[in-house]
Amino acid sequence: MPRLTACLWFDDQAEAAAELYCSVFPNSRITGTTGRIEGGAEGPGAVLALDLELDGRPFMALNGGPMFHFTEAVSFQIDCADQADVDYYWDRLTADGGEESMCGWLKDRFGVSWQVVPRVLPQLLGGPDKAGSARAMQVMLTMRKLDIAALQAAYDG
Repeated sequence: MPRLTACLWFDDQAEAAAELYCSVFPNSRITGTTGRIEGGAEGPGAVLALDLELDGRPFMALNGGPMFHFTEAVSFQIDCADQADVDYYWDRLTADGGEESMCGWLKDRFGVSWQVVPRVLPQLLGGPDKAGSARAMQVMLTMRKLDIAALQAAYDG
């Protein structure tokens, strides 16, 4: 299968977004930059796109202009080992203007949607105890940032 690269379209904040994401996710870095060419709206020298790796996965951040905007129809799910991971990603991605949503979803300050999900969540919502899963689901539906202890307590009854 060919390598897939997610391209994130920003108005003019691709550099700031790339720097934030590389600071939040381990093993991440900007791997290349493409400048604008003569005749571009911003003129030569401004950054058009940045290639980056977020924990080894390829992304492109593009300064494409104001025509397109992010929606919740596309989001990135972060697999969190424990509550410390959930807190870490939640706090950093909602900082400086990010917006909390429900059930572990948020938008960062650039409008990109993220799901900050504890690794145990599928077990709690789809475990062998169907009544426990229903209780965990009901509790999750009241949360913004997911609280593993509260979800586990609801599952356990």
